[in-house]
Amino acid sequence: MASNRGVVYVEQGKVEVRSIDYPKLINPRGRTANHGVILKVLTTNICGSDQHMVRGRTTAPAGLVLGHEITGEVIEAGKDVEQMAVGDIVSVPFNVACGRCRLCKERQTGVCLTVNESRPGGAYGYVDMGGWIGGQAEYVMVPYADFNLLKFPDRAQAIEKIRDLTCLSDILPTGYHGAVTAGVGPGSTVYVAGAGPVGLAAAASARLLGAAVVIVGDVNPARLQHAKSVGFEIADLSTDTPLAEQIAAILGVPEVDSAIDAVGFEARGHGHEGAQHEAPATVLNSLMEVTRAAGKIGIPGLYVTDDPGGVDKAAKTGSLSIRLGLGWAKSHSFMTGQTPVIQYNRALMQAILWERIKIADIVGVKLISLDEAPAGYAQFDAGAPVKFVIDPHGQLSH
Repeated sequence: MASNRGVVYVEQGKVEVRSIDYPKLINPRGRTANHGVILKVLTTNICGSDQHMVRGRTTAPAGLVLGHEITGEVIEAGKDVEQMAVGDIVSVPFNVACGRCRLCKERQTGVCLTVNESRPGGAYGYVDMGGWIGGQAEYVMVPYADFNLLKFPDRAQAIEKIRDLTCLSDILPTGYHGAVTAGVGPGSTVYVAGAGPVGLAAAASARLLGAAVVIVGDVNPARLQHAKSVGFEIADLSTDTPLAEQIAAILGVPEVDSAIDAVGFEARGHGHEGAQHEAPATVLNSLMEVTRAAGKIGIPGLYVTDDPGGVDKAAKTGSLSIRLGLGWAKSHSFMTGQTPVIQYNRALMQAILWERIKIADIVGVKLISLDEAPAGYAQFDAGAPVKFVIDPHGQLSH
């Protein structure tokens, strides 16, 4: 029997590379999935969402195979697959979606109604998202292949641009979704909370959409330095200068047209004291403060319903002290939820292939081997200003 290895969540703060089952065309409920394919994984990325689980901030069970950002080569196709063939190089949206339910037909693939028995929406290698095996592995099964997979038009070109194209499975569409739902357009002034990979992808997306000025805020000096080096204005939230004042120093006014939360529920406070402590509502409240009246706030940052490590009883159930009255008074629009990747990935692929966006340079893609994944998790958790991309078979250049 063919072998397989993958990155497995062991316990809080620990992942290991272990032998795992070679994938079969079977779904988590034990039913045959002839609409699926088996992929040889070419690249699979470490995501900030994975870190939430590894830090023990979710109810993820030990033994979970991680990984929802997958790019691969089709090596086996089920008998019902018509549009994908062995040898195709494809991007896998992190959303598992059937393509058949009401919401999939509306392209709201982040909340597919059939792939998760517990609630709407499925994803690979993630807690409470349907039991789909993760793709931080050598091989993985992808269901509903004709609907889910984005085929790259040229194999050689795909390999040449793999560092950029690997970002199509999640972070680039997620950042773009944040910018679109924040109403970014030509001439917009934009504030992005968070200088991690998704925040930088959101900033790059805002620039692609024509924003006049993009400001990225964070408490991590290394990440801020990287954001500045790739052309964005920055706000250092580890200082005691209020965010509104930092924005005013750049724009001349203390507000922006559009704001994006790329931090989520593990946010920290602002200021040299506040930045040392978790304050999960900080980002959302600050965005309402600095977004102009009738402005929009996109929230691709993750918020959970169960957080065992929450700072208080309310936070443990995802209940935050949000100043909704402020947002209501300013007529803000808010957009939350998982990104429906299929809405954006084809257009963003074209932007990459025609070099309209160099996302790998912006987010700091760094290729590592599968065996280096545990070290990659540790470095990412420590705030390294890079996007770790795993090359499971060691076929790509480091």
